[in-house]
Amino acid sequence: MHVDVAKELAALEAMTVAALRVRYAQVVGEETRVASKTWLVKRVIWGLQALAEGDLSERARQRAAELAQDTNLRLFPAREKRAALTSAQKKKNGNGALEYSLPLPGTILTRWYKGKMLCIQVLRHGFEYDGQIYKSLTAVARAITNSHTSGYLFFRRSLVGEEEKT
Repeated sequence: MHVDVAKELAALEAMTVAALRVRYAQVVGEETRVASKTWLVKRVIWGLQALAEGDLSERARQRAAELAQDTNLRLFPAREKRAALTSAQKKKNGNGALEYSLPLPGTILTRWYKGKMLCIQVLRHGFEYDGQIYKSLTAVARAITNSHTSGYLFFRRSLVGEEEKT
């Protein structure tokens, strides 16, 4: 079977997404819920070429399976908060848990809170806020909110270089 790719491509690009899904199921042998016309066209063309020219050899399939087993694949996407941090700001502590490193002393952390801009200066051994020295970001957050909250979470956008208004 020979596939005229240009002719097939023109026909596929004229189809609606619903029609492409049907064509995909015919060619590939499974249904899809994908709504991307570009993706569907590429996959149908690939399927037609694979049918015409032959699929992967058994040796190639075995090698792909070996490579997939050796790869550290993610089962779930990274959580948004963790993904926003740069690798320089994350490190593992002795227990394997993530530990967030602080900016260099002299850095000013800013955050909008209840309509007021907060400015916290990172010191060598603590943090300065409103003329007082605190030992931790959590202590600063507690002083600001009058409740226990994680300092890293309270200032998270400042730690990754974003500004927010709340």
